[in-house]
Amino acid sequence: MNNWFKRNGVHLAVIAAFLVISFAYFFSPLVQGKMLYQGDVSQAQAMQREIMAVKEKTGHAPLWTNQMFGGMPSYQIWAPYASNITTHVINVLKTVFPNPVDTVLLYLLGGYLLFSVLRFKPIMAAAGAIAFAFSSYNFIYIMAGHANQAYAIAFFAPLLAGILLVLRGKYLWGGVITAFFMAMEVRSNHVQMTYYLMLSLVILVAIEAYHAIKAKQTRPFLKSIGVLAASFVLAILINAGTLWTTYEYSQYTIRGKANLTAKNDGSEADHGLDKGYAYNWSQGVSEIITFLVPNAYGGGDHTPLGEDSKVVKTLTEKGVDAGQAQGFAQQLPVYWGDKPGTAGPWYFGAIVCFLFVFGLLVVKNRIKWWIVGATLLSILLSYGKNLIGFSDIFFDYFPLYNKFRAVESILVIASLCFPILAFLAINELVTAQDKKPLFNKLKIALYITGGICLIMAVAPDIFFSFKSSNHETLISSLAQAFGGDNGMANTVASALVQDRISLAKTDAIRSLIFILITFGILWAYIKGKLNTTVLAFAFVAVIMADMWTVDKRYLNERNFRDKSDYDNIYKAREVDNIISRDTTYYRVMDLSLSLPFSDSYASYFHKTVGGFHSARLRRFDELMNNQFSKSINSDVLDMLNTKYIITADPKTGQTGMRTNADACGNAWFVKSIKYADNADQEMQAISSFNPKEEAIVDKQYKSFINEKEVGIDPNATIKLVSYAPEHLVYESGSTSAQVAVFSEIYYDKGWKMLIDGEEKPYFRADYLLRAAQIPIGNHKIEFIFHPTSYYTGETISLAGSILLVLAIGGAVFAGTRKKKTA
Repeated sequence: MNNWFKRNGVHLAVIAAFLVISFAYFFSPLVQGKMLYQGDVSQAQAMQREIMAVKEKTGHAPLWTNQMFGGMPSYQIWAPYASNITTHVINVLKTVFPNPVDTVLLYLLGGYLLFSVLRFKPIMAAAGAIAFAFSSYNFIYIMAGHANQAYAIAFFAPLLAGILLVLRGKYLWGGVITAFFMAMEVRSNHVQMTYYLMLSLVILVAIEAYHAIKAKQTRPFLKSIGVLAASFVLAILINAGTLWTTYEYSQYTIRGKANLTAKNDGSEADHGLDKGYAYNWSQGVSEIITFLVPNAYGGGDHTPLGEDSKVVKTLTEKGVDAGQAQGFAQQLPVYWGDKPGTAGPWYFGAIVCFLFVFGLLVVKNRIKWWIVGATLLSILLSYGKNLIGFSDIFFDYFPLYNKFRAVESILVIASLCFPILAFLAINELVTAQDKKPLFNKLKIALYITGGICLIMAVAPDIFFSFKSSNHETLISSLAQAFGGDNGMANTVASALVQDRISLAKTDAIRSLIFILITFGILWAYIKGKLNTTVLAFAFVAVIMADMWTVDKRYLNERNFRDKSDYDNIYKAREVDNIISRDTTYYRVMDLSLSLPFSDSYASYFHKTVGGFHSARLRRFDELMNNQFSKSINSDVLDMLNTKYIITADPKTGQTGMRTNADACGNAWFVKSIKYADNADQEMQAISSFNPKEEAIVDKQYKSFINEKEVGIDPNATIKLVSYAPEHLVYESGSTSAQVAVFSEIYYDKGWKMLIDGEEKPYFRADYLLRAAQIPIGNHKIEFIFHPTSYYTGETISLAGSILLVLAIGGAVFAGTRKKKTA
């Protein structure tokens, strides 16, 4: 044991240092007992409301929730996946470490494993890990509450480490590490991030295949591919429950096939996401300058303008109160890029960019070509609508690519590649016998990156306008705010442009200083004034100084709140309290929200027609766009059992409510059936109909109705007698067979209907509701949600988890035995 500590003492010291760094970044708010406020997490709190309430009461988390969009599976909101071993690993991390210390620690540890596998000495590997971990968007994703996305990125580096080990012939440990971190990556449940990583790894495998064929080493290469394939299969087995449910559900969401042949605007419907929606957050072509100069494009939406800003000075000179001027300045859009908005820039670090360019010139390792290829691909695809021809090739022809939005997020691949090549460049310098030729190339890298910074510091407006594409619209808005004073509007807009220029200049000087410091450190090393250990510690220090300070602009003490504030994010209004007194099962439409279909507020208190989720069911999305976008279709609200409608006074903002007496209830018998040839006819038919009297049914379900048996009984009854999200119980009575419509969302991948305990068929009516023929007499009708994809998937996950534990145990045993025989 003592020998083990001696052999691994430096690694343990590095891990301890990472713990200190992770806690130190959040030291002040953690000491004060504050919690990180994350917008998406607070949205999730509302989305999970019913799930967690049932779990607390019964010990079982339902796989269906009616809290938003009339009802949807809870797979992409919250599901336990208890048979998956990685679920328990993540739970331990989140229990031991406060949020978001766990995420930063994973960034650092994963990066350290990768740089160690790349054969860096511990301190230099730690510097590389810090360069990767502190890339700005890694922290911006934490700030925004994209917890799954951040976790997925954290496992990029260690997964790559395992793959590299396998490709080097370290099959046992490489395979185990690959399987474990691939399982963790998939369990993070952010398919988009995993897809981007896999896309980049295809380039790595292609390069390795080329070199294997060239060197006539195809046999060991194929063996490596076999080990990697087995590792990936094991990771898939471990996550069978997650993957199966996600895949199955995705076919029915806005990422799946369209049901309508035309959109609400008359254009052709899409398969997958709408291209405009997917490309909305596209990186501007010249915006990649932020890799080097963070505030070149104004930073983020909420970049503060200080009291010495041009805008504030202009306003105060015009007689505006200083406090009001400051407040007004904070509302102006400092970011001026192509995106609708941004939380911050993609900043990889001035030092990292400088060394990356140096690496392009000097690195001989063939992994360099993977880095170049993956980086170039990620940058080009991040352009989206700004490089439409290239992006469309992937959107139209690459499997799954059209399921993802915010294409700029593929830059996570570049943020992984940049520090790898940067530190491989340092390694080339350290291991070179003759350092003079390398020093000459180091100067070239200085001239390129330092020159860009110098131009940006002296005359940035030579190349950049610092005006957004909607600059004229901004001026018009300002003129309106200033009571029609166009001169004042133009003056303030010009001042804003000057402030943007000032921000760019300041950061350009900052980046230039860090580049010069780095050049000086390397010059001192080349001249023999520093040894390798001091060089490594110097890089830890300067990279921390560079990256930490930029990250603090976006994730800092202001993002934390007292726990009491966090617990009271959702405060019930008077209307919410009044509605909640009704203990029956119904839905609410909250029109007081500016975006009722993009806001989860009402879902915290009620079962709603609106809500928020980026993977809502396609049929509900189509219903929303066709029946609610221009005006609210009251017939559709009725069939969705919308009992209460919340409104707001447009002048005072005061909320009120009205009861919808025409709400159809939980279930009802209809008098007639109208058949539709397709989804377009269904949608058209429900645009104006009486849902209590007739049902609109696609003709594919005609065989589900025996029209000879169906009659009309004016005294027939059907009512809900028991409600649970996964188990609805109704009682019916009639003197003839009836067609019943249930105000529940149709989703046949898991819901089954029982009549008196015997499973019976049901079908879809009114575009997205459930319906069934109910036989004559008194009956107990049940709808039970028991998806095979989840429960069978969990069984497979358990088997895969056991195999992983056995594989890890085998690797440990083999390693111990090898040391004993050595």
